[in-house]
Amino acid sequence: MKSGFQGMRSLAMGLAAGAMSAFWGASAFAEDLMGQPTPGAIDLQPGVTPLKHDAIFFHNAILLPIITAITLFVLGLLIYVMVKFNKRANPVPAKWSHNTAIEVVWTLVPVLILVFIAIFSFKLLFAYHDMPKPDLTVKATGYQWYWGYEYPDQKISEFVSNVLPEDKAKAKGVPYRLAATEPLVVPVGKTVRVLVTGADVIHAFAVPAFGVIIDAIPGRVNETWFKIEKPGVYYGSCRELCGVDHAFMPIEVHAVSDAEFAAWVASKHGTMAAPTPTQVSAEVQGTGAAAPSAAAAGQPAAATAPENPAAPAGATPSPTSATNTTAAPQAPAAH
Repeated sequence: MKSGFQGMRSLAMGLAAGAMSAFWGASAFAEDLMGQPTPGAIDLQPGVTPLKHDAIFFHNAILLPIITAITLFVLGLLIYVMVKFNKRANPVPAKWSHNTAIEVVWTLVPVLILVFIAIFSFKLLFAYHDMPKPDLTVKATGYQWYWGYEYPDQKISEFVSNVLPEDKAKAKGVPYRLAATEPLVVPVGKTVRVLVTGADVIHAFAVPAFGVIIDAIPGRVNETWFKIEKPGVYYGSCRELCGVDHAFMPIEVHAVSDAEFAAWVASKHGTMAAPTPTQVSAEVQGTGAAAPSAAAAGQPAAATAPENPAAPAGATPSPTSATNTTAAPQAPAAH
């Protein structure tokens, strides 16, 4: 019996070692793709926002070690009990019950563990709801089955973003059912507020690389925010089972420079929002230039600030670009 148990223990240890090697080997050889799922990869998608970095830390440094320790501890207890207190090893059962010290420990320790987790959990939850002053506002409306985007600050009326057809996705070398016909374009390094609602049923706006997911509920406007650290293309999707074509309403976000964003706004016949006095003051201090005097300009100094610090030098907004008169495209046909 003893030799048989030792053989089983050796086998279990070998299997555990093999599993750990496979785990770390897979995670080491799988090169994570930025902004989209990586086939065969382990772990969360790489983050490009402060919120996602905090969420990854909470998962990898707090939750995962605690869960692993608890799982291994419970497994050890189960193996110990099965070996020491089975009928063959212990034919005469003990008559005692209730151990006050053990009962206090197994009640108090889980409470302390939960309190420890709650400290980091509440901090992360607060960060998600404590939105900084936004530099840009986007309204995202979920439809069956596509997204509509609107930029109220830039006076860009709603345009529709459908799933990119499979043949076009393959031709462009982009992931099918993640790529969209009209991407959401935002500037890098700016705080973007997203107002999310639904037009028919409950949808959900989610971009894993940003660490954001929020429901789009008809008759209600929810909000979330993100601040992208590096330019690139990032994909998301609806995360609610909103109907038969639920898998055909992706989210594609292009994070671009300020100049590229200004050019995109112009292509949509929108207008760049005027800078705030704080932004103007910061720019003047950063360039070392003196602000024009009110007497020289014949008007308040704030009124002579540059119209669009993010736009390319020499760019002049078109008089006809104040409003977007382009009609939104029709909804896609059922797949």
